[in-house]
Amino acid sequence: MKCPYCGEDKTKVIDTAHDGRGGIRRRRVCQVCDNRFSTVERAILATPLIVKRGGTREEFSRTKLMAGLRLACEKRAVAAADLERLIDEVEAELQQMGVEEVNSRVVGDLVMSKLKLLDQVAYIRFATVYLRLQDLAAVQAEINRLLGK
Repeated sequence: MKCPYCGEDKTKVIDTAHDGRGGIRRRRVCQVCDNRFSTVERAILATPLIVKRGGTREEFSRTKLMAGLRLACEKRAVAAADLERLIDEVEAELQQMGVEEVNSRVVGDLVMSKLKLLDQVAYIRFATVYLRLQDLAAVQAEINRLLGK
């Protein structure tokens, strides 16, 4: 492992811990400049391709999903760690399906079910875009469905 400070590859692991999300956090020290830094190791598992509405296919993107969730959760009391956990759960469920391709609707439904439990206002914001709710009546119907009316 190269030191991010001096670029030398003479580093030593001084501590190892599990980060709680399936990764390993290692604390390291450079034997040349004596600076300390941390690295995180995470297994790379195959995630299925996402089949979009128009039939195109693309890789699952944590970054793209996080951007959508941040918009939905803007000015809400939702911690970044909760969003990361939500994405971790969605990604894990996709990997457990064991298929090469999955419809984007499946991903959206997974996100919606988890977001509904996390923050109902963020859920409505996300649903407005995801479900393509066109007018206030459609939004009101979704709110009523959420409230069990």
